[in-house]
Amino acid sequence: MNFRLFYHSLLSDWNHGNAHFLRGVATELQQRGHDVVVYEPADAWSVTQLIADEGADALEATRQAYPSLRSVRYDPDALDLAEALDQADVVIVHEWNSHDLVQRIGAHHRRSGGYALFFHDTHHRSVSDPESMAAYDLSDYDGVLAFGEVIRDRYMAHGWAARAWTWHEAADTRVFYPRPPREPRRDLVWIGNWGDEERTAELHTFLLEPVRDLSLTATVHGVRYPDAARAALQQAGIRYAGWLPNYAVPEVFAAHRVTVHVPRRPYVTALRGIPTIRPFEALACGIPLISAPWPDEERLFRPGVDYLVADSGAAMRRHLRDVLEDESLAAALVRHGRETILARHTCAHRVDELLAICAQVTPPAAERVLA
Repeated sequence: MNFRLFYHSLLSDWNHGNAHFLRGVATELQQRGHDVVVYEPADAWSVTQLIADEGADALEATRQAYPSLRSVRYDPDALDLAEALDQADVVIVHEWNSHDLVQRIGAHHRRSGGYALFFHDTHHRSVSDPESMAAYDLSDYDGVLAFGEVIRDRYMAHGWAARAWTWHEAADTRVFYPRPPREPRRDLVWIGNWGDEERTAELHTFLLEPVRDLSLTATVHGVRYPDAARAALQQAGIRYAGWLPNYAVPEVFAAHRVTVHVPRRPYVTALRGIPTIRPFEALACGIPLISAPWPDEERLFRPGVDYLVADSGAAMRRHLRDVLEDESLAAALVRHGRETILARHTCAHRVDELLAICAQVTPPAAERVLA
């Protein structure tokens, strides 16, 4: 089948976590013999920020890391949808596209048909900015792929779409798998962006203060750290190492003994049950994971078995000390966490789910997709 995917960027993961899952799904589809082309705007914000920070070589490095993936960078004002969608069987349009492009693709689907059309929502704007999400015209879409049950329910409750399915993110296990330990290893690594004030207090409670109090050797990777954040890291004795290409994350995990998950506040309060992609990738890489409070309401994992949960700063300090001092505990977390990923949460699982969803769309689209 021919998949045409309209996303913010395949090439850049600078403050753009959706690129992680996109690359994994696109690779899995290709491995199954499907033709996959990703369309991204030539002036994508994540790309321009990456080039400004790291230079154009960073884009070339991504191409080399994913040589089979194709990205068409287009001018939104000059995009020929008739050409782009010719021969398409499945089209997915990510929520980080303009309202105009979403409507134009829907109108093309209404006029031309011939493919299954889905809107993919992987953000918290359905709660934090519902007016913007309600403004998307999805009347000509076959349905919505939502990366959490609570988001799927919002689309249905508000009448934003006729159909919606839960389609969680997952780990690309072709890239995310355990590497041999790199010695000497540091104690802790956290990979994430500062978070637009959505988790500042939590980062102090569950990362900076425990590292300082336990005198751990720690590294932080990420972007958009204001001066005050960098100063706070320095005061806690944490080495700030800047942007890290996502495909390089497994090697960095191998150089550290434990990692933590500090979710943004909307995923703890309003969007309960959505882990975002970092825990999937950490568990796939076989590094012990300790999470700040996060309600796994969809039972994706086994809290306390696959990873530990710290409900306070004191609990985080206790869990870190235990994992770093008890090799059997660390080994059990590694074994169980990776076991759950391989059983339920790889990009291969998500492609299976996607193909099953395609089979559910109303005829004649399902007949075309399954032909």
